[in-house]
Amino acid sequence: MPVLPDFRLETYFSKWEFAARYHLTASDAESMKLPELVAMAGDENRARWESLHLGYTETWGLPALREAIADTYSDVSPDQVLCFAGAEEGIYLAMRTLLRPSDHVVVITPNYQAAETIPLSICDVTGVALRPEDDWALDLDALLGAIRPNTRMISVNFPNNPTGAVPAEAVWRRLVQICDERGIILFSDEVYRGLGSTDLPQAADISPNAMSLNVMSKAYGLPGLRIGWIACRDRSVLERLERAKHYTTICNSAPSEILALIALEARDRILARNRSIIAENIPLFDEFFTRFSDLFEWAPPQGGCVCYPRYLGSDGVETMCTELVEQEGVLLLPASIYASALTETPTDRFRVGVGRKSPEAALERWATWLDKRR
Repeated sequence: MPVLPDFRLETYFSKWEFAARYHLTASDAESMKLPELVAMAGDENRARWESLHLGYTETWGLPALREAIADTYSDVSPDQVLCFAGAEEGIYLAMRTLLRPSDHVVVITPNYQAAETIPLSICDVTGVALRPEDDWALDLDALLGAIRPNTRMISVNFPNNPTGAVPAEAVWRRLVQICDERGIILFSDEVYRGLGSTDLPQAADISPNAMSLNVMSKAYGLPGLRIGWIACRDRSVLERLERAKHYTTICNSAPSEILALIALEARDRILARNRSIIAENIPLFDEFFTRFSDLFEWAPPQGGCVCYPRYLGSDGVETMCTELVEQEGVLLLPASIYASALTETPTDRFRVGVGRKSPEAALERWATWLDKRR
């Protein structure tokens, strides 16, 4: 198996995520403490939690958990859900299991690095860039032009990380139709779904062949659970992934499955809370970027809790981000983290997260630092 390149985001985070004082680029919504989550449990799930046996669990996932996951879809049943240890395992096993060297994949950029580096280690891959000059719109004509006779998969992520972009529903449905007409698997990373005022239909609900990836980490703000899943109405696809999972995690953490079940049954409350945090934060970021309008161009995310502002300073975004975290402990992700081997990507952008509580101190520290440099 080819050696995968360093995962730039995780390498950067391994240095700074827990060393920096202010994590202003977080990709997840505000998390909670264990007692807060357990307090949301109904009688049945509290009994599950208190009587939990710490043995192996089912490779597919706890049946009650898969039922709760299926309830988040309109046309997916519990036996059309396979659980994983986070979203990354789902991405990895889907690409490694379903793709062959003779295949071709289309991937949008910018992206979560694994979406392109894993298929690149297997087969030919073509990138289609979202258009920054058009609010990060998806160019369907460019995507159609990238399709080949041997295109096996199109991999997308909406709401997008790092841009926060969400295509119009008509564009989204046309993409699903394109895949279905050509027998192409649509691999749809939907981990930020639930944080916007409106959501796109989930791919697995509107296509019998599409794969919808989700996780407890992002919209739910519970990354410590390490519970993700793929929903797909083609059971044979999931059966192949289940057998591949025997070589990775085998099964999920038993405590995490119960906690994820509690969270999913309280999902309306949790997602409303997290949307409220984002809504409270947006004016704070608006005020900050307006104050420094000579240095930044910004727009809030169309969906999710991350966005990708532009830095206009003459020193460049890489220098700005490096000096800011080294001197003030304020962590941002510079454009180099989202560079792509497939397309050109902007070099003057940086990722900001707007889903965590109380960003005021970080913004003030950043503002003071910028004022000193004028």
